[in-house]
Amino acid sequence: MKKLNKLLLVAMLLGIAYLAYSVVYWSGATSAEGSSASQAGASIASLIVLPSLLVVALAVVFNAIGLFTNKAGFALTAGILYAVGMVLFPPYFMFVIVEAVLCFVAFALMRKETEPTV
Repeated sequence: MKKLNKLLLVAMLLGIAYLAYSVVYWSGATSAEGSSASQAGASIASLIVLPSLLVVALAVVFNAIGLFTNKAGFALTAGILYAVGMVLFPPYFMFVIVEAVLCFVAFALMRKETEPTV
C-alpha cells in the first residue's frame, strides 16, 4: 500500500468538513420559515456563497486526486482552488485558509522529494 501524504489527507478532511457544514448551514438558512422578505434575503445570500462552495468542492476533488495519485500538480491545483474559494467569499476565509496552506506545503514537499540529488 502506498504511503499517503498526511498534509493532503488533513486538508481533504478539513475541506469535506467545511463543505458539509456549509451545505447544512446554507440549506437551513433558505428553508427557514418567516416572511417572504427574509426568505428572499436568505436565497440571495445562498446564491452569493454558491460560487465559493463550488470552487471549494472542486478543490476537494483535486485534493483527493493528489492524495491518492501522489502527484504534486494536483496538490498545487487544489491549493490554488482553495485560495480562489477564499477570494470568492472572504467572510469565510478562516475555514479555507488552513486547507490552502496545507496543500501548498504538501506541494513543496512533494516537489522536493522528486528532485534528483546531485
